[in-house]
Amino acid sequence: MYFRRKIDDFLVKWKGEATHRPLIIKGARQIGKTESVLHFAREEYKNVIHIDFGKQHEYSAIVSNGSDVDTVTRNIMLANPLARFEEGETLIVFDELQEYPEVAATLKYFRIDGRYDVIAITSMTSLAYKVNSAGVVRNRTDYEMFSMDFEEFLWAKGYQEENISKILEHMISAIPFSQMEMSVYKTMFENYCQIGGMPEAVKAYVESGDLKKSLEILERINKENQDHMCKHVEDLDLDKLLKVHNSVPQQLAKANKKFQFTLIDKNARAREYEGCIRWLLDAGVVVKSNCLMYPKLPLRGNLAEKKYKLYYPDTGLMVAGLLPEKGEDYATADKYNKKINKDEPDYRAAVAENIIADSFLKQGLQLCYYKKDNSTLEVDFMAKTRTELIPIEVNPDNRSKALVTMIEDKEYRDIRAGIRFGDYNIDYNNGVYSFPYFCGFMMKGFLKERR
Repeated sequence: MYFRRKIDDFLVKWKGEATHRPLIIKGARQIGKTESVLHFAREEYKNVIHIDFGKQHEYSAIVSNGSDVDTVTRNIMLANPLARFEEGETLIVFDELQEYPEVAATLKYFRIDGRYDVIAITSMTSLAYKVNSAGVVRNRTDYEMFSMDFEEFLWAKGYQEENISKILEHMISAIPFSQMEMSVYKTMFENYCQIGGMPEAVKAYVESGDLKKSLEILERINKENQDHMCKHVEDLDLDKLLKVHNSVPQQLAKANKKFQFTLIDKNARAREYEGCIRWLLDAGVVVKSNCLMYPKLPLRGNLAEKKYKLYYPDTGLMVAGLLPEKGEDYATADKYNKKINKDEPDYRAAVAENIIADSFLKQGLQLCYYKKDNSTLEVDFMAKTRTELIPIEVNPDNRSKALVTMIEDKEYRDIRAGIRFGDYNIDYNNGVYSFPYFCGFMMKGFLKERR
């Protein structure tokens, strides 16, 4: 069973461009990059040559004696005599390109030659920096892919465009959802929060309806990701890398969500861990949200590079990491539903904030937040339109003090409205929009309507 993905439309559009460049698809491991590309390839091309550099090491020398198209295709046919190259009818897929980044140098020549199409797939976004000297940047198109978002999850469950588009209509009009709508979308979203968007986990849930099967898959993926780190950390300290990765839920569960190295080790220094964080960001294992120095437009040059929060780009992997033994879900497990005391980490709030960050990331929205120095004023996210800045809180409680303060304070002249996400229906009061969590995936459309 193939699930519809948003990259599908992009790939068709890319092929339809008369002068399309070689395409590099970047994204974390096991999010469906290869499956989507090969599905597209079988539909659109007569000849598909799929080279997986992670498994087929016999192809590692295809550019050893030249990067021009004739030399590369000749070497491919030496390794695979069944490969066929027909002008306009052939797609070459270079998979796991990070294993042999020097192969990317040939993209320039495929671009100039134009006879065959090329798609490269990589799980390391720094590939761009490794091959810049080969002139690859100006001879390619980039696409960053993520695990399935909530809309793709709804597609997999059989929901149609007309059903999904009504969510945005409710947001724009501020008309509450009916009891039936709230019940259905809330249930779907709670399931999505628990299993996330990893295609294999989603498939297991759609086919069986068993969340535990999906959780087992996520636990396995987490283990495989850690094994992958062990093999590819190069000169980094593996222990430090794993500590940074595993500390993210704990960091988000504390009152001050700014990433703090002392939570990992009381004697830790930032410079000891900076390389680890860069690696995790590069591999798409975590994502960063920087603090604004001041809540105003433009955002460029207004980010405090040393103040940031880290999130997982797939909340299902976060939940599976929190509950590896009991197979509980975060919504029903008492341990994560409430704090025993004020010092107890609030993991339910951490999951809720991570799912909104997850939603924003997959829409291409910039992740940033604001914490006023020497003050308790703090909002979880800041979104922007062309003319305004909108503070956003992820708040399961019925409070929005920080949002109202920022809207009413004339000092914040770019702020005229606020948004809060929680376990409640749509409402609008005193400039603050209240949206249920499941509306997060429609935020880009909502912001566009405010322009």
